[in-house]
Amino acid sequence: MESKIPQEELNNHLWNAAVLLRTYIDAGSYKQYIFPLLFFKRLSDVYDEETAEALEASGGDDDFAALPENHSFAIPEGARWSDVREATENVGKAIVGAFRAIEAANGSKLRGIFGDAAWTNKKRLPDRLLKDLIEHFSAKTLSIANCPEDELGQGYEYLIKKFADDSGHTAQEFYTNRTVVHLMTEMLQPRPGESIYDPTCGSAGMLISAIAHLKQHGEEWRNVHAFGQEINQLSSAIGRMNLFLHGVEDFEVANDDTLRHPAFLEAGRLRTFDMVLANPPYSIKQWDREAFASDPYGRNFLGTPPQGRADYAFIQHILKSMDPRTGRCAILLPHGVLFRNEESEMREGLVRSDLVEAVIGLGANLFFNSPMEACVLICRSAKAPERRGRILFVDASSEVTRKNAQSYLEDSHIEKIVNAYRSDEDVDGFSAYATIDEIETNAFSLSIPLYVKKAGDEESDDRSIGEAVNDWRSAAARAAGLLGGVAAKLRESDGE
Repeated sequence: MESKIPQEELNNHLWNAAVLLRTYIDAGSYKQYIFPLLFFKRLSDVYDEETAEALEASGGDDDFAALPENHSFAIPEGARWSDVREATENVGKAIVGAFRAIEAANGSKLRGIFGDAAWTNKKRLPDRLLKDLIEHFSAKTLSIANCPEDELGQGYEYLIKKFADDSGHTAQEFYTNRTVVHLMTEMLQPRPGESIYDPTCGSAGMLISAIAHLKQHGEEWRNVHAFGQEINQLSSAIGRMNLFLHGVEDFEVANDDTLRHPAFLEAGRLRTFDMVLANPPYSIKQWDREAFASDPYGRNFLGTPPQGRADYAFIQHILKSMDPRTGRCAILLPHGVLFRNEESEMREGLVRSDLVEAVIGLGANLFFNSPMEACVLICRSAKAPERRGRILFVDASSEVTRKNAQSYLEDSHIEKIVNAYRSDEDVDGFSAYATIDEIETNAFSLSIPLYVKKAGDEESDDRSIGEAVNDWRSAAARAAGLLGGVAAKLRESDGE
């Protein structure tokens, strides 16, 4: 019996498994092989642990120990880790056989969770390499006693970040800077028993962050209902593994296109949730705009976004997915959604809906291989009375720390932003409230520098050139519309 594995030792052990793959496969493909093997080892070790506990409780009764009620999941005979470890040739075939047997034995719970990597391609993965990988993982027993769910979950998150660092932009699609996720969770404040949803969940980090928030505050978390959808098959499988390894039992992650085929429906309508966290893909061009224009779920209530930018399609999907009483969301978006001219009508409708509670501008370099700045849009179905008819703007562009080529939010940054968000007063040079009428005078632009002035320089304008040009265009278009209306009225009076 091993003792509990220290976190650093676990992290190094997991990463060293990936190091064995170097020179054989591209770094961007590590996750296709390491995550399924890790998950297989964990399942096998926990199953053996449960068997040992049942044997002890029954005085050595093998039949009792094999009963399904003594196990969290099923592993058929011949599909255990020890069975695969005994294979001396065609190791990839043995691995695939075990994977498919476990998936089949557990129904929808684990269906397709091991993915479809090319395990039997001996040119890429020779038997010797697979044997080395299996022996490496065999060196540690990943039982719950040795490796509790939180510790293994942290090791899993460590691997996700390491893969992101090692493979660059190829990992960006399923990894969001965890300090930004923590900020979003802190602002929404998840509660026990709530339903939490991420329509573009990747590796499920946002769902896990919400549950971790409850754990850290000593609140009940096992009754939280987690829902996610992810278009990438591998990423959706990773998300399911991640939730499972963090001890989350009540979850459902669907693998499909959220805009084209939303997975969670009730009586032909979109299912609604208490809390939505999301980092949708930015400004995607390949999406079914025509179908969205006649969306059967009414997700185009603000309008149909341009083909080259699907951001407002995701925004509208999320707003329609919020519970009408308790619903709230935090969406990580590119700054362009705040001021781009081609989305002006949808933005006006968004502001007038009075669903937007806050717009938080973040600093640069918080995303892998990208210097871009992003913003967090906070919306609520039912805003507090004192917040109705106005929106909070926060300029947190300076709240960022860069160290070892990585940028992140420190706890002090998160605390400052959250305190401003919770306050009903402006913070000079950092946050400011604006009424819907005031926003209308700016042609419904949500560009943060229009509302938050730097301390000591009320007349300063810190917009980027792109923001300034788009704001000018919006204002010019609105002015032209007003002038056109005046001209029409003059013509009418002349006709009389």
